[in-house]
Amino acid sequence: MLEWLKTNATAARDKLASEVTKFKNREFMDAVVAGCALVAAADGDISSEEKQKMMGYIQNSQELKVFDAKDVIKSFQEICGKFEFDNAIGRAEALKVIAKIKSKPDAARLLVRVCCAIGGADGSFDESERAVCRSICNELGLSPADFDL
Repeated sequence: MLEWLKTNATAARDKLASEVTKFKNREFMDAVVAGCALVAAADGDISSEEKQKMMGYIQNSQELKVFDAKDVIKSFQEICGKFEFDNAIGRAEALKVIAKIKSKPDAARLLVRVCCAIGGADGSFDESERAVCRSICNELGLSPADFDL
């Protein structure tokens, strides 16, 4: 049973990574990074430990490795800087970046799936992370129920 779960989790992750490849462009990358930052800030702050964890995730993620690591890191640092200045401004700026893909339903749905995967990357997809993913859905005009949120 455990082997079946591992096999299917890997297959789902590989499928997500191949889907991300279809949307390999700056706008989508920035939206994914903004989603990462929102999930990291779900508790109201992006600690240095969360930044390190997110940077590690970004660099090792099957979903994000299709992008140039330097570009991803630079974008993540820019978004985090806005959260450090003011949490509400950071959140608003991140949602503004995410909203740019609203007119691309397949990319928008994929972004939510990636954010959910990021939220659960540490083995726990807690309520604050789920709430962030719901707000991303709302920003993109998607139903949170479609993602079991």
